[in-house]
Amino acid sequence: MLAVLTGIPGTGKTTTARRALEILKGQNVEYEMITYGDIMFELAKSRNLVKDRDEMRKLIPEKQKEIQKHAAKKISVMSAAKNVLVDTHCTISTPRGYLPGLPEWVLAELKPNVFILVEAKPEEIALRRQFDKTRQRDGEMTDEIRMHQELNRSIAMAYSVYSGCTVNIIQNPQGRLEEAAKRMSEILR
Repeated sequence: MLAVLTGIPGTGKTTTARRALEILKGQNVEYEMITYGDIMFELAKSRNLVKDRDEMRKLIPEKQKEIQKHAAKKISVMSAAKNVLVDTHCTISTPRGYLPGLPEWVLAELKPNVFILVEAKPEEIALRRQFDKTRQRDGEMTDEIRMHQELNRSIAMAYSVYSGCTVNIIQNPQGRLEEAAKRMSEILR
């Protein structure tokens, strides 16, 4: 199975996923969790196109699209042999607006079975971002966070229309990680 995991920064998607995979491992269900951007970086680096991750966004759009597609193909091949959970972005907030994280050429290669969005209340996300000193986070306000999550829901459904995968939304309220992880493990089972 190939599952796609998304959520805006601060929702706790990676933490929730790690706990869900621990639960599944206890039930003898194994997943490999990979980050889409890591696969893209590895491919670009192996072709001597970049030396570090920050150079990725400076590649010409045609090269970025080519690398996106090859990364999707690599992930798709991996998912034929084992369960894969792909951690990625549903949409990407840029100074010029939002971009789809999974354009049609990526979805066509990936062929996901399930799409999981992790969400939290905008106020909780803002607080989590504020106190997370390990990351450089955008300083979005709660209204912007709310809009970004609504946009992710809309585009997730568009991805579903295109790929035929199901869409699941998991709420991850503060202090309720175990519940969110249990729900995710049920979806991935």
